[in-house]
Formats: sequence, C-alpha cells, structure tokens
Amino acid sequence: MHTYVKTLQGISSRYAPSRVLSFDIAHVFKALQLIETRGHTSRDVLCKELNLGEGSVKTLVKHLMMENMIETSNAGTRMSDKGKKFFAELLSSIPAECKIPKCSITLGKFNYAILLKQLSVSIKLGIEQRDAAIKLGGAGATTLIFRNGKFVIPVTNIDSLKKEPQIHRLLIKELSPKDGDAVIIASSDRDEKVAELSAKNAALLTVMHHTKHN
Repeated sequence: MHTYVKTLQGISSRYAPSRVLSFDIAHVFKALQLIETRGHTSRDVLCKELNLGEGSVKTLVKHLMMENMIETSNAGTRMSDKGKKFFAELLSSIPAECKIPKCSITLGKFNYAILLKQLSVSIKLGIEQRDAAIKLGGAGATTLIFRNGKFVIPVTNIDSLKKEPQIHRLLIKELSPKDGDAVIIASSDRDEKVAELSAKNAALLTVMHHTKHN
C-alpha cells in the first residue's frame, strides 16, 4: 500500500477510543487541497468548504498537525514541506477533477468527475465506487473507463457518451484522460460539495484497493 494511502487513513482515524470522528479520508484530501491552492486557509473556510462543524475541523487540523502536514500561524493554516510532498504524491494518482452538468449518465442535480490515472485495472463493475459515494451522502456514482478515445462502461465496450458529445468534450478538456485511466462521476441532489466529497471518497477507495493488490 502506498505511503500516502496509509497516511490518509491515519489522519482520519480516531486517536482517542471514545471520540467518534465526523470526517473521512475525502475530507482530509479536500482540506489539503484547499490549504495548498489557497496558500493560507482559515478554519472558517474549511468549515464551509468541507460541510463540517467547527469541532470537527478543529480535530481534523489537529490530526494534520500531528502528521506534520501543515503549519499554523495568525495568518491561517498552510502546508508544510512534508505536506506539499505528500499532496504531490496523492495527485499522481488523482490528477484532475471537474464539475459536470446533469446528463444521461449522471444521477443527480450536482455532479463531480475525478480522473484516476492508470487505474482502470482496479475497476470491476463500479459498485464499490457507487457505495463509497453513497457513504458520503451522495446519490451514487457512475464509473467509466477511457479506452480508444471513448468513455466506456466497465466490462463492456459501450460508449456511454455517444449521445452526449458536449459532455465528452468537457471531460476531455478538463481531465485530459489517457488509455487506461478511469473516471468517477459522483452525484448529489442536495449540494455540489456533497457530490465532490462523494467523488473523492470513491476515488480514494479505488486507489486503496489497487494498492492492496499490488
């Protein structure tokens, strides 16, 4: 298992047996993403963007600090050198993501796509990805494999976007997929942040399963 997968699991695990955490690995990924892209990030921003309460964010930040991923100051929270290296490793497997509009292959009003680099071999029927999305409150997930310029349904060669050329162009532009890549599209009828976190959870689950079998 890759080091970064173990680290994500550790950060999202309980240090005190009596404390139940309300955040998961997807929240940790999103928190690191916000801190890295914004430079300095306040806890108020993390609460809003992660759909978490103040207490949960405080604990998440504490766990990140215990792993030396971040540093805090009066200006806010920023990534440490270790955190930057860790985040770069994470992005090597999950390098691109984007929002997409409702269409024939999506399951809700809000939809979020994530690219998994060379991980199509880890996709079975897409059921595991669907369940991981639902765990974070999503309506479900659609998993596609990029093969010969098409986004095909797992275990088939059916072009899922044959009648959706605009969605095909959007995914090509935003994700730049290559043969052997997979795309997970998670959906939500409630909130676009839920769709994003659901997609991240499904993507990270796929990475974990891949590394366990290598």
